[in-house]
Amino acid sequence: MYQPIKERCEALVKNFKEIPAERKELLEKIAAYISGKAAINEAINLVYVCTHNSRRSHLGQVWAAVAAAYYNISNVHTFSGGTEATAFNPNAIKAITAAGFTVKKTTETTNPVYEVYFAEDEFTTCFSKVYNHKINPAQNFAAIMTCSDAEDNCPFIPGCDLRIGTTYNDPKAFDTTILQDEKYTERSNQIAMECLYVFSKVVNN
Repeated sequence: MYQPIKERCEALVKNFKEIPAERKELLEKIAAYISGKAAINEAINLVYVCTHNSRRSHLGQVWAAVAAAYYNISNVHTFSGGTEATAFNPNAIKAITAAGFTVKKTTETTNPVYEVYFAEDEFTTCFSKVYNHKINPAQNFAAIMTCSDAEDNCPFIPGCDLRIGTTYNDPKAFDTTILQDEKYTERSNQIAMECLYVFSKVVNN
């Protein structure tokens, strides 16, 4: 794992006390799902869902992959999707680049495909898509709703074993303001810390 990302993880895990108790209850349901899959040696598929699949859902996909690697939980596959496709937002990309990720654009379109590396040979592929896109699992997965719009507009997601809402405030509200970079980093760190908390509970089960 790249050293800046490892150091950020080490700092965040020291602050689990900042996560409210009711929030931990939700996150522990995801941990229980992961533990159950791991116990029977099944693939652990996590799909992070937000309306436009441009910011929070990609941050979930990226940081969940990192958290699994940090805690050495194998056979974890992370994905993201939306109720509509747009593009991976440049401000979200800037936030993860600042955190130490290497982001490589592999296509030149209005909705580019990116490889987001957190180690020399470990990456997750990010681009905006609907949640039931062919690249995402059609069954045997947990659907983790990262925004209230998707939570409200997707009351049913076919094929999922678990559907759970862990919604986050949208950093988009601060686009083009003086607080833009700060708020994207804040949201990235919150999602990172909660993903790390989830996988820490898998290790401790």
